[in-house]
Amino acid sequence: MHTPELLQAPQAGLLARLPRSPAPLLEPAVGYLHSVETGAAGDGPGMRFMFFFSGCSFRCLYCHNPDTWKLKAGREIGLDEAVAEVARYASFLRMAGGVTVSGGEPLTQHRFVGELLKRVHDELKLHTAIETQGHLARKVDDDWFDAVDLVLLDIKHSDPATYRRITGCDLAPTLDFAHRLVRLGKPMWLRYVLVPGLTDGADDIARLADFAAGLGPLVKQVDVLPYHRLGMHKWAELGRRYPLVDTAPPTRDQVDAAVRIFRDRGLVAH
Repeated sequence: MHTPELLQAPQAGLLARLPRSPAPLLEPAVGYLHSVETGAAGDGPGMRFMFFFSGCSFRCLYCHNPDTWKLKAGREIGLDEAVAEVARYASFLRMAGGVTVSGGEPLTQHRFVGELLKRVHDELKLHTAIETQGHLARKVDDDWFDAVDLVLLDIKHSDPATYRRITGCDLAPTLDFAHRLVRLGKPMWLRYVLVPGLTDGADDIARLADFAAGLGPLVKQVDVLPYHRLGMHKWAELGRRYPLVDTAPPTRDQVDAAVRIFRDRGLVAH
């Protein structure tokens, strides 16, 4: 039988010319950090030390930190330096809270952030959380999440077309990521920004609430976050037109109505 040429045993000379397997990835030398906050509340249980890393592929219409979009907009920071920034508060944080990594989108720098989470979790023995929209989670293996105790998952909308209008990206990877977290047994807080005229439709919220309830008991709570315009000046400073300049924040009654939809599905919502 004729053996196809590509399946024949290669000659020694050819073997010498074949590319070698790439060397294993080394520990990332630097990350790009937008800012830190040392006394954050609501971004995980208790008081949190917050890392905000730069870099994000989303272009959300209501983004209040467009200055985090570009990866190298942040300051360079080494891994030891980043761990040292947390270590000074470690004794307090073990009793009172933990560390949350946010952005931007922290999975943009998944290698650096993954190493940082490991060290904070394993060496400093701190509770860890990551806030993400999950779109880039396909870049990391399951064991990347071993050092993550809680995921704050931002879901911008339940309708794929509106989701794309808001973010410029597809909804499906975020929903797939939510199911992956269930498979991994990772607790979640879901986060939903309530924007009048954009994300406040009762049917759209109900669809998301049904999805969240279907994920089961790993969804520990749902945070309905009222839209605000506090970052509007940053758009102007970057020479960009703010898309929602005429949109007012939701009223208390509007927020309460959205919260009730989630609670009607048996979810803990605020």
